[in-house]
Amino acid sequence: MGKRIKVAIAGINGRFGRTAARAILADNELELVGGFGRAGAPYVGQDIGTIVGTPNCGIEVSNAFLDLLDENPPDVILDFSKAEVAFDTARLAIERKVSPVVGTSGVEPQEVKLLASLAEKLKVGAMVVPNFSLGAVLMMEFAKQASQYFGDVEIVEMHNTGKADAPSGTAMHTAAKISAAGGKFNAAITNEKELLTGARGGQNASGVRVHSLRLPGLISHQEVIFGADGELLTIRHDGLNAECYMRGVLMSIKAVTKLDHLVVGLESLFNKSTVPVA
Repeated sequence: MGKRIKVAIAGINGRFGRTAARAILADNELELVGGFGRAGAPYVGQDIGTIVGTPNCGIEVSNAFLDLLDENPPDVILDFSKAEVAFDTARLAIERKVSPVVGTSGVEPQEVKLLASLAEKLKVGAMVVPNFSLGAVLMMEFAKQASQYFGDVEIVEMHNTGKADAPSGTAMHTAAKISAAGGKFNAAITNEKELLTGARGGQNASGVRVHSLRLPGLISHQEVIFGADGELLTIRHDGLNAECYMRGVLMSIKAVTKLDHLVVGLESLFNKSTVPVA
């Protein structure tokens, strides 16, 4: 067996951070070397095994990314933190020749573009992944294919009330992929009047509409609904637990160290259907 890839996790105390830590600890190609969350949190200094529900592994939770870099620098930083700090973490990682895999939703397109420019300049692999689920990636790929044959489409994404950003990163990525297929969507045939602002959802430059639902009981769900005269095509994905994303997480960690630039989307690892960084 070759040298194992050293991985640290930002957002170690979150649901996805804890699940990813267990998956990394169980993979003999990877080595978990650290994690951090909110600075000054009560879990700082605790063994990561205590945090994630495994036997103690002798790795303590760091107070911040800089502390972790000084103590045991990783090859890859997997980020499941918050959008407002994910950009700074990824930028610092690239500057230190650490490959970021950003799974945090809500990172702005202009920030992704800046990270892409820095990664290309320094020849560091990086990934921004709106969704690590292989099923969700296939949903987006099928939607892109269908968009070539339908002129009307709306996206409905559904999450629990703890999700701060709307629309979700997956919905935004789906809309971008549909738009990249070309054409305009949802041509107006009547003078619509919203009785409640936002009732018809958001609309991107190509006309794709996106609706966000936030309700207790939901986990992670998305429908892409195409309409034409006499028919509807609905493509749906349901993410029912954090474990369903781990195959994509492990794939991304292992792939990013072989890159020398930034890519967007898990699909970039297995086909040419990428979304331009813009």
